[in-house]
Amino acid sequence: MHAITIPEPGGPEALVWAEVPDPVPGDGEVLVEVVASAVNRADVLQRQGFYDPPPGASPYPGLECSGRIAALGPGVTGWAVGDAVCPLLAGGGYAEKVAVPAGQLLPVPEGVDLVEAAALPEVTATVWSNVFMVSHLRPGETFLVHGGSSGIGTMAIQLAKAVGARVAVTAGSPEKLARCAELGADILINYREQDFVEEIRENTAGAGADVILDLIGAKYLDRNVQALAVNGRLAIIGLQGGAKGELNLGALLTKRAAVTATSLRGRPLQEKATIVAAVREHVWPLIGGGVVKPVVDRALPMADAAEAHRVLESSAHIGKVLLVAPSAG
Repeated sequence: MHAITIPEPGGPEALVWAEVPDPVPGDGEVLVEVVASAVNRADVLQRQGFYDPPPGASPYPGLECSGRIAALGPGVTGWAVGDAVCPLLAGGGYAEKVAVPAGQLLPVPEGVDLVEAAALPEVTATVWSNVFMVSHLRPGETFLVHGGSSGIGTMAIQLAKAVGARVAVTAGSPEKLARCAELGADILINYREQDFVEEIRENTAGAGADVILDLIGAKYLDRNVQALAVNGRLAIIGLQGGAKGELNLGALLTKRAAVTATSLRGRPLQEKATIVAAVREHVWPLIGGGVVKPVVDRALPMADAAEAHRVLESSAHIGKVLLVAPSAG
């Protein structure tokens, strides 16, 4: 088969479409013939040499894909060759085939195109696990998501609205904020021109946000704590603004607030399977019913992964950037 390889870390040009050995499904795994994958920030970090795959994972980038089951490994039940799936991966999505633990498989939701389904696994698992399983966002609460026009952001807006929360977003342009509003965002904050702490306070009568989903990290840490409501929950899922920041424990104590930080890729298989099962139970009916939809900025040929990375790093996109495998026709 062919896959995107990284012979040497570097810029987008470091991504090379090359012939590699076919993966073989082990115990409890299936082999998926990939139709499409999607680009995530973790893929960029891996290309740059900063984020190695977990032990035993595929060396190729790609944390999600869509496609059809081509073979079943020993011990797999409940799935059949030919099933259309969109699994969560620890790596290997930028390839024509990938071996996946059966516990990380999701069926393609009703009404979703097989290519577009590649936009769903990582964002749904990340948002559901952090915003709902960990931070317990409830109806009527105020939810702030940074990077509202990103893949994570566009899914977070929809899921938060679906459960009856009030949604605030930050984004860097009027166009991106307009798209967030179309998806249901109530409070629109241009982070280039406005202070999100002040805007959140003004729009909540001084109360603050009950849950904040943050992919910036250190740069926003103190201000996120300032923006939290009493009993607020800050979920950190990215470090685009640095890994080390100063945390005001006094402010946390006063607000009885909580800060959590999680990653998805390196979790044990059972934890991933639990998250995937929760996504299938709670999120898939919303997608099947048309309440929540994948948001796709563009789809490029998988061999042009370098261009897809340039798009992601430019932050010019809204939603997900997909990579389409040759098997998609």
